[in-house]
Amino acid sequence: MPVLPFTLVAAMALPLAAGAADPNPLQAERWKTRPVVVVVPEDDDPLLRKVRAALDRAAGREAFRKREMALYTVVGGRGRRNGRPLAARQTAAMLRALGLDARGPAAFVLVGKDGGVKMREGADVELQAVFDEIDRMPMRQRR
Repeated sequence: MPVLPFTLVAAMALPLAAGAADPNPLQAERWKTRPVVVVVPEDDDPLLRKVRAALDRAAGREAFRKREMALYTVVGGRGRRNGRPLAARQTAAMLRALGLDARGPAAFVLVGKDGGVKMREGADVELQAVFDEIDRMPMRQRR
């Protein structure tokens, strides 16, 4: 008889445990990639244009690939990872974890493989400075 109540309790707890998982997509990147998070209020924001222009060039794409970077964008509250849509709760969790507001101001955040914020910039970020920062990281130098 005590097996039935235990099974019932376990079955009821399963959805609670699944819901308790952190929806922040940056958690899944830990020790795998170096996420860059670009948050802008509008699609025509100068920061987003700058990042897109860099990735339109072969050298920019290669720089991202060599440094194992993943690009997260949040434009007007809608999140994407490398161009693929994120769920609204994932976007909200990521913004909350980084202390960012989808309404602005424009922000550029580099997250290390360890999950820590390594660089926080605004629209004036220089991508070469970001690459240089990554190249100075201990994990990158061990390669």
